[in-house]
Formats: sequence, structure tokens, C-alpha cells
Amino acid sequence: MKIPIYQVDAFGDRIFHGNPAAVCILEDWLSDDTMQNIAMENNLSETAFLVLEDNGWHIRWFTPSVEVKLCGHATLASAQVLFQFISPGEKSLSFHCKSGLLKVDRTEDGVLTLDFPSNPPELLHSIPRGIFEGLGVEPVPVYKTSFDYMVVLPSQRVVESLSPDFKQLALTPCRGVIATSKGESADFVSRCFYPQSGIDEDPVTGSAHTIMIPFWSAKLGKTKMKAIQLSKRRGYLDCELVGDRVKMSGRAVVFMKGDIIAPIFE
Repeated sequence: MKIPIYQVDAFGDRIFHGNPAAVCILEDWLSDDTMQNIAMENNLSETAFLVLEDNGWHIRWFTPSVEVKLCGHATLASAQVLFQFISPGEKSLSFHCKSGLLKVDRTEDGVLTLDFPSNPPELLHSIPRGIFEGLGVEPVPVYKTSFDYMVVLPSQRVVESLSPDFKQLALTPCRGVIATSKGESADFVSRCFYPQSGIDEDPVTGSAHTIMIPFWSAKLGKTKMKAIQLSKRRGYLDCELVGDRVKMSGRAVVFMKGDIIAPIFE
């Protein structure tokens, strides 16, 4: 049995930019251990697994070390694969996952828009060990959601200059830590660190923007914003807050496709 696998650079307009994700299209679900091992073998920040069931596409995501409940860039990558190779005539796709219903729309010129649930953060008054020590910053406002901690820094230059101690950051009891600030050439910028999940720094993180979009919308007094994730590969997102949903638009480019041919079922 062969399993189709694709590698896609998401939130980038050309290869070697944005965030690479693997996409595996399955006929039926594999065991959790097998999917985790495939993700570990791929050694990308996320591997998405898709199964077409009676009510539509279902999606799950694995880092090299854990399964996560929501991933934006691997959903964008999955939509690109389906639009390009499986359902070229479609303009809209839906995915069922552990975080609810996700939607992806495609424009005529190839821009993809994720439609995800909004995840507004709450201000923390008791700061967990590891955040300030791990980022190497003085105390600043820290927020929390069901996924991540979010640290609001005074400027883009401070975000760019971070050199985290990942062992310290890994002490925080959450999926990861987002560092964000107002931007210079965009409305807001960020960097995202997930040593707890096997990823020291993620190049572009759609799920983190479900947190930052409602936050910065309230701070800046606007619903449409541009964002840049300041990783080495850079990620560029057009963002919008629409009620209790967020929209994140960008491009994705397929880098390669092939098959898993190893006897993974033995």
C-alpha cells in the first residue's frame, strides 16, 4: 500500500519561504502511533493527515512529537493540495477537526483564505515560570488562551532581537509562547516558539493568529490588518476579524509530491 504525500510551503508565494508542511491523503485513518511516527520521520513542524468521510474531509495534525488540536499553515497546505490535485474545480473546502469546522476559500489568482474560530486571549496576573526567563525580557503584559501564552512586547525591534532559552520556555505549561508587538511595515508582528511541542521556532503559525487577530483588532480599532511572522523564512498574512471568526489569507506552493512506500503496517 502506498500513501500519497506532499510537501507544501504555506504562507509563502515561492518555494523556500513560508512554513513547510507535509500532507498525507489516506483512505482510512492509520493508528495514532503510525501517524506520529510518520510526522517524526518527516521532521517538519506539522504533518497533516486527511480522510474523506461521508460528511466531508477530516483533518488531524502532528508535530514530530505530539498531536495538536489546531494548525493553520498545514490546513492551508492541505487545501492547496486538494485544490491543485484532487478537486481543481472547487472554490471552497471545509475540514472537520477537533477544534470544529474550518473553511478555506480560493480566489481566481490562487490566494487562499482560512476561516477559523477566533480565540481571544485573557490577561494573566500570575505569570508562570519560564516565560520572561526564556525570552530574556523584562516583565511585560502576558495573556493566555487554551493553546498558548502570548507576550506583548514594546516594539518590533524587540521581537526581532529575541534569542530565547528554549529549555526555560519549555517549562511553561502550555503548547507554546507567542511574542508579538505592533509592527513597522505591518499592523502587528510576531514570533512563535513551541519547544514543548518539539518545535523551537515555528516559521509561520496560523493558529497563533487566531489569538493575535482579536487582540490586535481591539487594540488598533480595526478589523482588517496585515501581519508578518518574523522567522527566518518570514510569513505574510492578510487578517480579518469577522464576529467570532478570523480570516487569514496567503499563498501556498507545492514543493514536492510522492508516495510513502515503506512497510509501515508491519
